[in-house]
Amino acid sequence: MDFVKELKAKAAKAGKTIVLCEGEDKRVVEAAGKIVKEGIAKIILLGNEADIAKFGFDMTGVTILNPQNDPNADQYAEILYKAREGKINKKTGAPEYADVAAAKASILKDYAMYGALILKAGNADGFVSGACHSTANTLRPGLQVIKTAPGCSTVSSCFIMAAPESGNPYIKEGVALFGDCAINIEPDATQLVDIALATADTAKKIAGIEPRVAMLSFSTMGSGNDDKYFKTVPKVQEATKLAKEKAPDLALDGEFQFDAAIAPEVGELKAPGSKVAGHANVFIFPNINAGNIGYKIAQRMGGWMAIGPVCQGFAKPLNDLSRGCNVDDIVATVAVTALQA
Repeated sequence: MDFVKELKAKAAKAGKTIVLCEGEDKRVVEAAGKIVKEGIAKIILLGNEADIAKFGFDMTGVTILNPQNDPNADQYAEILYKAREGKINKKTGAPEYADVAAAKASILKDYAMYGALILKAGNADGFVSGACHSTANTLRPGLQVIKTAPGCSTVSSCFIMAAPESGNPYIKEGVALFGDCAINIEPDATQLVDIALATADTAKKIAGIEPRVAMLSFSTMGSGNDDKYFKTVPKVQEATKLAKEKAPDLALDGEFQFDAAIAPEVGELKAPGSKVAGHANVFIFPNINAGNIGYKIAQRMGGWMAIGPVCQGFAKPLNDLSRGCNVDDIVATVAVTALQA
């Protein structure tokens, strides 16, 4: 895939350090060695040295860091304690961390949080986790420690979808973006605007394409409505209106069914006069049900490579992996993370 090669080459020039939190996962360990060997990024791999060695991969150049004997653990515990000071555990009614010692005991059991603290302290440029942990386990440290970028109200995600080697007749660039497929379950109209604009920005800055954004629905330009039931069509219509007002120079339109968004002959029929219809390369789904199902269909049945979820809106680059990821997915996600830094 030429796009992935370009992504790796650009990341290599950036020279960033990325922390991988899951040294217990064979795929992550293999990817760490491959990333360093190819010069894509410097890697800090969290885990036990002896356990990692059992996988049998060449770890030359990879910095293996065992939090259990890391001299910086006290510093990271202090950062966490200060970040969460005054926060109450909803289950117990007690403070989340009684003191720095309690914070340290916690992070020595939670390597995703440990990795986020390495990033927060400035000892890495980006963070990737999620191969064997849930999205919640990966994003919680981001929300609690890294926090959102200034002026950002919605943390979201997108998948950068790279076409199979055979190409795709509709996506000439060989790359498309799907958002949000992993974080926001039922975004409201305002959140959909944030997701659309953030994903368009990722398309331009990371994927290197000029975004043409389709706001997706089961309806095209009012052809359907679910006002009696879930009100998703009115929501997408409102989000489209607000997004156009907020970013008038962005090629964005909707609401579209997927075929009207991607196929020129359908776009002309269902949405005549739209500059986006039939030519979209950024697809914004109305909720996580549609987005998650959609990207997995493209990945498993269409042969597209799904890079991500690429997180958007954090103050520092922090990305989640799908638990179904393979080694190449991890390598590509690290490359994206390096380019976000």
